Formats: sequence, C-alpha cells, structure tokens
Amino acid sequence: MKRKLLCGALIALTADLSQASAGPLDGRDIARGERLYAENCASCHGADLEGQPDWREPGPDGVLPAPPHDGTGHTWHHETALLFDYVKQGGAAALAARGVSDFASGMPGFGGTLDDAEILDILGYIRSTWPERMQAVQAARDGN
Repeated sequence: MKRKLLCGALIALTADLSQASAGPLDGRDIARGERLYAENCASCHGADLEGQPDWREPGPDGVLPAPPHDGTGHTWHHETALLFDYVKQGGAAALAARGVSDFASGMPGFGGTLDDAEILDILGYIRSTWPERMQAVQAARDGN
C-alpha cells in the first residue's frame, strides 16, 4: 500500500513539474495561429513572415517598417510577455509600460480585435516556424 501511495505521489509531482515548465506558447493551436496571422499580421509583416524592406531603417516619419518574424528578424530575441503586450497594446504602449517613451512604433494594438488566446496562438505559430535553436533561446527567455 505504501508503494502505491509513493508511486502515486511521484506521478503527481512529475505531472506538476511538467506543468510548471510549460511555457506560454507550448500547446498553442498552431493552425489557428497561422490563419489568424494571415488575417491580421501578414499585410504588414508578410505572408511568409519576411517583414517589410529595409526594416532596420526608419522611414521619413521616423517609424521603422514592420520587421520580419522569421529567423532573419529579432522577434525570437524577446520573451513572450513583451511580444504579447506588443500585439495586444501596440508597440508604443507596450514600450512605454517598460519605460521606453521615445520610440516611434508603427505597430497598432490588436487588443480590441484579438483575444488573449488568439494572440498566443499567433505567437505560437510564429515561433513554430523558427529553427529549433531559436525556439529554444526564445523559450529560455520565458524561463522554460
């Protein structure tokens, strides 16, 4: 009887640990994220996540063009919380909340268009397109 209790406790502990290490983009609906990306993001960031030309150079208005979300961009350098806030609140608001008030961002907020799960599905889709090394680096930024 003690063995069964111990085994049960170990199984429960293992399940709890695996849940604790799951990141915010793990288990997302990638197909839905891809569809939502096409509907909401591709017009600026490109159908193939390629971004706009010269995305590293500000335009005449001082705003950077939309960056790529494939492996050639910098999206994978950021933790999910920042990416989520950037999509939900818009670039200027997300950065201002982090103390950066002098950055002209062309990214609008989608909080009125997309719910939290949809935003996470889009981010999950984007991450799923990166090479494994980049996925691992980004996941580590989330603490998993």
